Amino acid sequence: MSPETSLFQLKDVSKTFASADGTQLTALERISCEIRDGEFVCLLGPSGCGKSTLLNILVGLERESSGEVLIKGKPAHEVPMNGWAGYMTQQDALMSWRTVYENIEIGPELRGVDKAERRRIADRYLKRFKLEDFGSKYISELSGGMRKRVSLARTLAYAPKVLFLDEPFGALDIQTREFLQDDLMRIWEDTHKTVVFVTHDVMEALRLSTRIIMLSRRPGNVKAVYETVGRHEDLGLFAEIKALLKEELTELDEADRSH
Repeated sequence: MSPETSLFQLKDVSKTFASADGTQLTALERISCEIRDGEFVCLLGPSGCGKSTLLNILVGLERESSGEVLIKGKPAHEVPMNGWAGYMTQQDALMSWRTVYENIEIGPELRGVDKAERRRIADRYLKRFKLEDFGSKYISELSGGMRKRVSLARTLAYAPKVLFLDEPFGALDIQTREFLQDDLMRIWEDTHKTVVFVTHDVMEALRLSTRIIMLSRRPGNVKAVYETVGRHEDLGLFAEIKALLKEELTELDEADRSH
């Protein structure tokens, strides 16, 4: 892949944590992969395989223990992070003492945008997510699905170059989840921002992504990479990925029983 199209390059990236008893836990081991500018990548794998750790390294919240992470050919730690990353986790982390309007305005406020423009930005996202009637409401007054819509609106209002999403819809019912998936896909189609999305759900990964990077059981490594453009309803591909994921889960269960 040419440097012009590669946004992230990971070269033999490993991450080790020190346990409370002084032993070392290797979460990721020699990860090598690339993420292209403007694509929608899903990181897929069994629980505990290091998906969130890898995401945190890409965001800049964690540093790799060894290996190299490049952003457009430069070491990641040398790239200014202001306005770089929009990060949304399964826990929405909305500020309960602020209204919906005020939550969405946080990103523009941090960027020094004046009050009138912040309000225009918030109005745009309230309309986009059909929240116009809830701008003055507090977070405690919202349903779970509406909280997720506010959280996604707040993330986008920050105007990030890349969206990092860590199982953001995992706790929702199927109908609400699909609604928000559709919203996210429309946003990606409109903006072509780079999106890196963590999930353990094969169907969600297929429905959303242009490419799936599948990690092995811990310590996580790249098990397989799938190009998924035009294959979102490919039942054969779904079955193949599902079988590979089941294989990893079976090996993980056997490893746990042996200890």
